[in-house]
Amino acid sequence: MEKREKLGSRLGFILLSAGCAIGLGNVWKFPYITGQYGGGVFLILYFLMLVMFGIPVMTMEFAIGRASQKAPVRMYDDLEPEKSKWHIHGIVGMIGCIMLMMYYAVVAGWIVRYFVKFVCGDFTGATPNMIGDKFASMLASPAINIVYLAIVVIISFTVLAIGLQGGLERITKYMMVALLLIMVVLAINSFTMSGSKEGLSFFLLPDLDRTLDIGFTNVLMGALNQAFFTLSIGIGSMAVFGSYINKERSLLGESVNITILDTFVAITAGLIMFPACFSYGIDVSAGPSLLFVTMPNVFANMSLGRLWGSLFFLFMSFAALSTAFAVYENIIANVMELTGMNRKKTCLICGIGMFILALPCALGFNVWSDFMPFGEGSGVLDLEDFIVSNLLLPIGAIVYVLFCTIRCGWGWDSFIKEANAGKGLKMPYWLKNYMRFFVPVVLMVILIAGLIGFFK
Repeated sequence: MEKREKLGSRLGFILLSAGCAIGLGNVWKFPYITGQYGGGVFLILYFLMLVMFGIPVMTMEFAIGRASQKAPVRMYDDLEPEKSKWHIHGIVGMIGCIMLMMYYAVVAGWIVRYFVKFVCGDFTGATPNMIGDKFASMLASPAINIVYLAIVVIISFTVLAIGLQGGLERITKYMMVALLLIMVVLAINSFTMSGSKEGLSFFLLPDLDRTLDIGFTNVLMGALNQAFFTLSIGIGSMAVFGSYINKERSLLGESVNITILDTFVAITAGLIMFPACFSYGIDVSAGPSLLFVTMPNVFANMSLGRLWGSLFFLFMSFAALSTAFAVYENIIANVMELTGMNRKKTCLICGIGMFILALPCALGFNVWSDFMPFGEGSGVLDLEDFIVSNLLLPIGAIVYVLFCTIRCGWGWDSFIKEANAGKGLKMPYWLKNYMRFFVPVVLMVILIAGLIGFFK
């Protein structure tokens, strides 16, 4: 087997990990979830949940990866007590990454297609009905879904085949810097819109009456869910980058930096979308259609809409691809660990395999649209997303927390020693009981509440 590769810089680690966390959950889901839960109060609770739960659990996933110096499928081998079964989660995590990309790559393909269509001027002067029809016709076309899925897979595995430092790390650095710059330009443009004051007030200022109408418990659970899922914790997608770094920096500080970057992107996405929605009289809680129907309507009716729409979907493409690169890297790292194959051969085989495995989702809106696992209106994507988001991510996070805190796992002392090695913020020792008892209970509540809410 090839010698294990390492990342070339701390910045590369932070941007890669942030790129994994920064995805459609930030720039698609976050704005409409914030709209549905009433704006400002949700935002405050979201920040609180990130600090209380997201950052500590991310630190644990990094620590397990760095201590093991192995891909997630093997990372428990040298850390778990003899005859214990923690390593089963390494296999489950690999399955989770594969299942995530079985639908994520399809949605990423939609975004790349919308970027191409805006650059070509296809939305210029389009009416709301025309824009809705364009989205429906895209979903109904097997060829379009398959072609753009193939584009995402080919781009991703070509970058990964070049190498960890020369391909993934270098290209992600450029892409993330471009993403941040484009977002700032789009946000500044949104501030000039006629409804920017009302949109920003809704987004940033707490409104207790609105919160009470929705229900404080509902808003709290929404913030907890979003904070937890935005960081991609639970299936090893962060652990693999922990395995690529040295012990120069403590891990709590790195987790804080990544969370700040992730949150900056989510907030900036809100700063882009809410002024636009209020300027054009659009429902801020429009749900998933906010991205593919609502925002194209905004750009179709504004001056220089083709330019701003192209930039918007370019930044969306970068966000989607950054996550695709990171999760695919996890998959090929696992396969290389299991088989001993070199990177290029692994990328070729995994690329073909992931394309084939994503076909059911690509065909689930057309050829296989009669398959409705959760009733009318559901499809293959809903089933795959349910398994990953409602089961594997929260269960995986619970496993990480227990493994790092209880005696029959890795244990708190071993975790603290690894997490606090190097310069930077240290994880306080006295958090042991909080992490051991309180956090797993809260994560279990998220799991159960998510299942109840889904089936309701």
